[in-house]
This record gives sequence, C-alpha cells and structure tokens, in this order.
Amino acid sequence: MLYMLYYVKISAVISTMKIDKIKKQVEKIVARAAFELPADVSRLIKKAYSVETNKRAKQALRWILDNARIAKKENLAICQDTGLPIVFLEAGSDIRVCARDIEAVKKGIESGYAKSYLRASAVGPLKRGASFYGGAVIHLDFIPGVKGLKITILPKGFGSENKSALKMFNPTVSIEAIEDFIVDAARRAGPESCPPFIVGVGIGSTADGALLLAKKALLQDLAKPNFDGNLAAMEKRILEKINRLEIGPMGLGGKTTALAVKILKAPTHIAGLPVGVNIGCHALRRATAVIK
Repeated sequence: MLYMLYYVKISAVISTMKIDKIKKQVEKIVARAAFELPADVSRLIKKAYSVETNKRAKQALRWILDNARIAKKENLAICQDTGLPIVFLEAGSDIRVCARDIEAVKKGIESGYAKSYLRASAVGPLKRGASFYGGAVIHLDFIPGVKGLKITILPKGFGSENKSALKMFNPTVSIEAIEDFIVDAARRAGPESCPPFIVGVGIGSTADGALLLAKKALLQDLAKPNFDGNLAAMEKRILEKINRLEIGPMGLGGKTTALAVKILKAPTHIAGLPVGVNIGCHALRRATAVIK
C-alpha cells in the first residue's frame, strides 16, 4: 500500500513536470513562429529578389526582407494577422499522450500569444463578439520512428486561408485538369493572399483529408524536392504556370507569384479524387519543438 502511494505521488510529479515543459516549449515556438521568417522561406525570397527585374516587384521583395529582419531583431510580429494557430503533434511509440498534454499545448499557445503581445484573433463563428486568445486546431498523429513528442505550430493568417479550395474530381480526370484547378486557385488567391505565396496541395483521401494534406504540405522543407518523382515534376510544372500569371509580389507584377508548390498524396476511393489547395502567404510562419 505504501509502495502504491509512493508510485502514484512520483507519477503525479513526473506528469506535472512534463505538462509544464510542454507549456513552456509551446510558448517559445509561438514567439519564434511569430517573429522569425523560416530559413527555407527566407532563402527563396532572397533568390526571387536577386533575379527580379521588375522594379516595383523588386522593391516589394526588399520590403518583405526588411520587415522580416526588423521583426526578428526587435521581437515583433512579422504580420499584424498573427493567425489562427494550427498545431501538429507527432508522437513516437516511446511516449504516452493524454488529455492533459493536449490541454498543456492549448494553454501554452494562449499564454505564448499573450506574453509575446500578439493579436488575439479568435472569435465565435456566428455571434463573433470580442476576440480572444485560443481557437487552436490540433492534429495528433502517432508516427513510427519519432522520438518523444514533436510539436509544430503553423499560425495561419486568413488572407491566405480564405483562399483555400477543394474540388471533388471524377477518377477519370486528367493530370492537366488537376494542374489547371491548382493554378486557378492561385489566380483567385491573387494579391489578397500576400504573394509570393507557397501553394500546398493534397491529392486523394477524402474531402477533409485532402485539405489536411494540403496544409501539411506547407510544413515540408521548401529546399528539398518531393521524394516522389512524379509529384516533383508536377510541382515544377505548376510553379512555372503560376509564375506565368505575373501577379507578382504584393500584386505588383514580376517573375515570382509563388515561391514553391508542395504536394502530398494519399489513397482515395475508387469512385472519386479529391484535390485540396491551401495557400501560405510569403510569411509562412512555422516553428517546431521536440519534447523527450
């Protein structure tokens, strides 16, 4: 009996320490995502700046780079739209995730936003009302080979999120028609999504699954080619087509409307082919921490 009481007490202490650790790590990545432009995004913007010949477009890219530099130096939000926080949790087989861990993530987001003086952007969907900290959308996956708990935050601004697109194609659709749909989604996103943007695409699964894949595609390293050769070729073709639209940085024309196209796929039903598109603006904010 004494042993059991001792075991329960020790387990409670360990659990509390883990929850506190999760909360603190989430607070840190909330700040990092808000203040620092990811390195892979920054490299592509710098590359676009170096090759741009349109004066107005080049100036817009310079503003974007200067804004990112000042935000990081001064610990200021890269964008006034601090986004609705999307959280991706990846748990390995060596860790147990419970409801209190999820709650710790939510609390870490809320306190992280408050401590970093980020705008509270969440409201009720119908009556709206005053905005508040919260509204995090959390996805949990158990991934073989992952060590500990990997936490990735993607604060999603709605200038780009509002331009999400979904189409339920017939399974006989051509690759060209799918590509045309994705390019058209980028065209409709236009200047309102703060180009040059990153285009995430999900092919397969279900309606909701395709859109989730599209959002997960935005988490991919933009410097690495798709491991699937066919998808890599598709990404290249679509990127070229989008950049021929000449919407350009902030809609000012030029060579770079999109920085990258990233595609993820999943099995689907024999009777359908969902394709989802999720746009990430030029400030594709994301940050990751691992709890072990």
